[in-house]
Amino acid sequence: MSENHPHVLILPYPAQGHMLPLLDFTHQLVNNGVAITILVTPKNLPILDHLLSRNPSIKTLVLPFPSHPSIPAGVENVKDLPASGFRSMMYNLGKLRDPILEWFRNHPSPPSTIISDMLLGFTHEIATQLGIRRYVFSTSGALFLSVVYSLWREMPKRKNPNDENEYFHFPNIPNSPKFPFWQLSPIYRSHVEGDPSSEFIRECYLANIASDGIVFNTFMELENVYLDHLMKDLGHNRVWSVGPVLPPGEDDVSGQSNRGGSSSVLTSEILAWLDKCEDHSVVYVCFGSQAVLTNKQMEELAIALDKSGVKFILSAKRALKGHASNDYGVIPSWFEEKVAGRGLVVRDWSPQVLILKHQAIGAFLTHCGWNSTLESLIAGVPMLTWPMGADQFANANLLVDEHEVAIRACEGAQTVPNSDELAKLLAEAVQGNNVEERRLRASELRKVAINGIKEGGNSFKDLAAFVKHLREEATKIEV
Repeated sequence: MSENHPHVLILPYPAQGHMLPLLDFTHQLVNNGVAITILVTPKNLPILDHLLSRNPSIKTLVLPFPSHPSIPAGVENVKDLPASGFRSMMYNLGKLRDPILEWFRNHPSPPSTIISDMLLGFTHEIATQLGIRRYVFSTSGALFLSVVYSLWREMPKRKNPNDENEYFHFPNIPNSPKFPFWQLSPIYRSHVEGDPSSEFIRECYLANIASDGIVFNTFMELENVYLDHLMKDLGHNRVWSVGPVLPPGEDDVSGQSNRGGSSSVLTSEILAWLDKCEDHSVVYVCFGSQAVLTNKQMEELAIALDKSGVKFILSAKRALKGHASNDYGVIPSWFEEKVAGRGLVVRDWSPQVLILKHQAIGAFLTHCGWNSTLESLIAGVPMLTWPMGADQFANANLLVDEHEVAIRACEGAQTVPNSDELAKLLAEAVQGNNVEERRLRASELRKVAINGIKEGGNSFKDLAAFVKHLREEATKIEV
């Protein structure tokens, strides 16, 4: 490609929380004159509709989805699998290596760069074979990635293989984080030495460490010590923080409302309901695109919401294909009638960005997924944390201990909260003693985040620096 238009192949990982931020980042690259091809499998193609309609210059590469014994036929996205499906999906997508290489070799002007999700480390080997660059796009923050890189490099083991509560310490990372074993990355915890899929996954992480650089959906003021640490740890400064990466046309309600799927309540109805509520009086409850509560968790949460007396929106997923459907995702039959008027229940998917931005929202009970974390911060909404897996325990620590914009509500994917304690926390989240302080800190972070993506801000500058780097690298590569 010409110097001004480097050509980039984008590979998103097929999970809601991974695809959307990388596609939003892709939109920014297009706006900066980068030519783009996006690789997806057929069932994930509709997720690109919103982006392609705004950016007709983007090309797509659609490759058949490889089959895998533990992925049901017809499933191509982990949103249709329980959390354990992440490992199978990572391993399975590695089978796309040869088709991708073949596509490159037959392309008249192939990409000079690959940008792929942090779970697609196998693409580094493809880039190396082709003599081009590969950058990681991290849909998690820099604290979590610092911990993950340390784990896969050092491969620490438990002293007692049966002790789930044994602490793992990371003294080389700023603030010396520590986590009990059960809170470490589940992909790391399930590693079995010598097992082909486990070894493939470790190679993927080591390939990420060896990649040409990392682009983070985070911002300097939120994680500067961890971004600095990674530059030292990796031995180069090719670490860019460009977040929070916002959806294009984020004020376009129609574009936002169907972004992640269909909802049981119209967006206009949700916003009309919020319009009738006082400022900062509503607790929004949502556990992201992946987590589904067990019926016992749902029951205690329902009792807590009832007892708390607070106004709320509960966004609750139904059981997925891999769940025993009668054990998961069932809302107690008495609940909706009892809280009618005070609470709104939304099944499956809710327009989270629009809800959080509404002035009626006073707090967010969240699983602390990275996208939810950033969406809450950019809306200036304090949080109640209930981390369940993946990067969520690290994110909760960042919010509670370092930035003090959240309070702990519960921990663990199987933990059943105590409804009395949770009811008290829900009430305190909108009318307790320290609410104003938390709201003020959240509001400060919001300002900083928004200023960062405006012209002259840190994230704006990092995006410009990354695009300049892509241009410079593209001129060096003879494809």
